[in-house]
Parts: sequence; C-alpha cells; structure tokens
Amino acid sequence: QVQLVESGGGLVQAGGSLRLSCAASGSIYRINAMGWYRQAPGKQREFVATITSGGSTNYADSVKGRFTISRDNAKNTVYLQMDSLKSEDTAVYYCNGAVVSTTFLPRNDWGQGTQVTVAA
Repeated sequence: QVQLVESGGGLVQAGGSLRLSCAASGSIYRINAMGWYRQAPGKQREFVATITSGGSTNYADSVKGRFTISRDNAKNTVYLQMDSLKSEDTAVYYCNGAVVSTTFLPRNDWGQGTQVTVAA
C-alpha cells in the first residue's frame, strides 16, 4: 500500500500565499514524477504542475510565474508554493505520484485532496 497525504490548504485573501505539502509513505521503492492537480466545483480535474525525480518541472500556463513546485526525495515529499493567489485558484488540490512499489510494480497514486479557497 502507498499513501499520499496532502496538507497546507486553507482560506487566503487574493494576492496571498499558501504552501501545500504532500508526503508519500508505504511500500515505496522509488517515486518518479510527482505532481499537483486541482478540481474546482463543477469542473473537471486539471493539471497544475509536475516535477521529475531529477527536478525538471512543468506548469500549467495559468499558474506559471506564480506557483513553484519542489520536492524532497529523501522525504518522499512534494511541495507547491502558491503566490499571488487569485479567486480562480479556488479548488481542491490533489497530489499525484508515479510510484514504483517495493514489489517493483508501477502504480499511480492520489492523495485525498486539500481545499484551497481564495477570497476576492
């Protein structure tokens, strides 16, 4: 079993900042890419940012220049620093990990989500 647990969500005023964390635990041999996705009410889940084990990053156009993804491989943890937040960033944010288990089977795991609400 592999668990991904997000934390750091909350309510913030527009223009403010939040830092999300996602810690992976369980039967992990290696984690390849880790990423963040979000789902706003009435909308489909969308890509926010990803980071490879080597540190290469990719961002959605809507968050470029405002959000920064990083990871600590020793802690199996990925972070999302969100600055200059806008009301349209309001969503449930989900962590994703491309995990290789201790039985060397690839798997795609999701966290339970953390709510981010940006007040205008």
